[in-house]
Amino acid sequence: MSTVAAPRTRPDSAEADGLAVASFLLGLPGLLLFNIVLGPLAITLGTLALVRGTRRRARAVLGLALGVASLAILAVTTLTSHGVLMDFHS
Repeated sequence: MSTVAAPRTRPDSAEADGLAVASFLLGLPGLLLFNIVLGPLAITLGTLALVRGTRRRARAVLGLALGVASLAILAVTTLTSHGVLMDFHS
């Protein structure tokens, strides 16, 4: 009796395509709003889409780039305002 392992099936490409689109759609508003949340989400979803073999590779890479850009914008604005993002005392 031989035990042959079943071949691993690739995840559904529709799911990976959905992750690529979600990465792009979260990265775009992440440039202006909620950088700290939407940036890492866009990076994570874009990476997952690329690892799972999406057919929408350009959209996943764009979502990844937008996520990185949103975190860079957050870092620059935090550094230039000396760590104060909102000033309620003015």
